[in-house]
Amino acid sequence: MFLSIIIVLIAVSVHEFAHAWAADYLGDPTAKLEGRLTLNPLAHLDPIGTLTLFLFGFGWGKPVPVDNYNLKNPRRDEALISLAGPLSNIILALLVGIIFNFSPYKLPTTSYQILVNFLAINLGLAYFNLLPFPPLDGSKIFLALLPFEQAVEAENALSQYGLILLLMSFLPIFNGRSLIDLILGPLVQISLQILIQ
Repeated sequence: MFLSIIIVLIAVSVHEFAHAWAADYLGDPTAKLEGRLTLNPLAHLDPIGTLTLFLFGFGWGKPVPVDNYNLKNPRRDEALISLAGPLSNIILALLVGIIFNFSPYKLPTTSYQILVNFLAINLGLAYFNLLPFPPLDGSKIFLALLPFEQAVEAENALSQYGLILLLMSFLPIFNGRSLIDLILGPLVQISLQILIQ
């Protein structure tokens, strides 16, 4: 359990740091000025998002503040900032998976389980945050891919019903399994099989 907590802290910190770094790179220093351009987990933890990460394997950190007025192309840049978080967790999982696969040493069972847990938490955090429901990163990416008028309509609908749909997706109404588990569980498992051969 202690190691899982450490892994969650690393995954969330990397994720939120990537958002802050991307925002600063694209011209918005808001997160940097608020002390979010750091890997210190205390700056990034969201109580509910961290709790769901432990309970369900999917969660989120405290949202990084972004001031669109500082961005040259707000729609595109906000989507890139949103993408940076999940992408950082996927890259981290890929790097650890590559190191494991090319290592000449065979890991003991305990270390192997820690590795699997590390990969699963990072992948789960990334995939979950790519779902197109606010306040998740995927909602901003999804809206940026739509034509402007459709994006406005979709944003209005998501702002009204997105959080409700997200919460409903956690309910175990499919033979004791949630929609989140049915969608993201297989994605994480397939990714693990690819990364750990």
